[in-house]
Amino acid sequence: MRSGIFRKPNMATNPPNGSNQHVVNIANGNGSKQDKESEAGKTEPTSQLPMLAQFGIGVLGIFFFYLIYGYVQELFFRAPERKPYGWYLTLVQFACYSSFASIEMKWKGCQPRRIPMKTYILLAFLTVGTMGMSNSSVGYLNYPTQVIFKCCKLIPVMIGGILIQGKRYGPIDLSAALCMSVGLIFFILADSTVSPNFNHTGIIMISTALCADAAIGNVQEKAMKAYEASNNEVVLYSYGIGFFYILFYLFVNGNLFSSFWFFYEHPTEAYGYAIMYGVSGFFGVSFVLTMIRTFGALMTVTVTTCRKAVTIVLSFLFFAKPFTMQYVWSGLVVLLGIFLNVYSKNRVKINGIVSEGIRQIIIFIQKRGFKSQHQTMEV
Repeated sequence: MRSGIFRKPNMATNPPNGSNQHVVNIANGNGSKQDKESEAGKTEPTSQLPMLAQFGIGVLGIFFFYLIYGYVQELFFRAPERKPYGWYLTLVQFACYSSFASIEMKWKGCQPRRIPMKTYILLAFLTVGTMGMSNSSVGYLNYPTQVIFKCCKLIPVMIGGILIQGKRYGPIDLSAALCMSVGLIFFILADSTVSPNFNHTGIIMISTALCADAAIGNVQEKAMKAYEASNNEVVLYSYGIGFFYILFYLFVNGNLFSSFWFFYEHPTEAYGYAIMYGVSGFFGVSFVLTMIRTFGALMTVTVTTCRKAVTIVLSFLFFAKPFTMQYVWSGLVVLLGIFLNVYSKNRVKINGIVSEGIRQIIIFIQKRGFKSQHQTMEV
């Protein structure tokens, strides 16, 4: 899903990634001041469970739900007859997200809407673009290629940050974008060489999805800062309004009823997969948001990046597809870009962790040396 529009809660704003988009921004590399402040502003957990147990549950939840999410998405499009129905799949996904968000809002107590409706109309349109195009692109691309593209959201996010918010980025962020660009180019070249499913239509779709996602991150960040809306509000209105956008689009292009009847005639493979897709995506996002609030952005983006790497590996294991070593080293270049981006936003904390690790290693070596020397003297 990372694919979504939730934003990380800044206690006042949001993640990736309360809305989902901030989660996405963390993973995408939107190096905003808000992202950096979220690390210092994370809350102490209120659960009685030990921190290690909470972390373990969070990691398991993210891996469990997002691996199901990715598996079902690829499984849905493996059948050629289901490839034309990516937009209807997105319609069901939006219905699941908005329904769960509405239930959660009522359970926690309804609050008045804070962000203006005109802003939600724009956000919903962008959300439809990024989610619909991303889902539909799987029908034209290898799933690992789509995941690699989604890992490179930093590139359009940086461009959107410069154009929409007038941001300026440092050399580390630019190096991260360069690594992602180079790795992505060589991954696409490898895919175009060995994959029988490679299609330029899929490249255009996923690129459009990333551009829409970049706009979402920047527009939503400004709205969240200004109005301090809750996570559930952003999810409910963005996906709820987006649902009617997709419904109207399917009706206008004449695919609404044909899609409905296809899903009706294949309820297990169609509606079953679609509902699993929507449910796993929503709960995956919930675990991501919880981990961000408890452990901060750095730890969360590390977990989600590992999850994406595992998703790519499992895709090659579960679904037969051509393979070349160029996939491996180009993917590693993209991971280097992700690391540089994370480092640029968490430089002080990472430097502290590395320094402490080196100090502990030196102390360990000194103790071992002293113990060995003492034993030699005794002999």
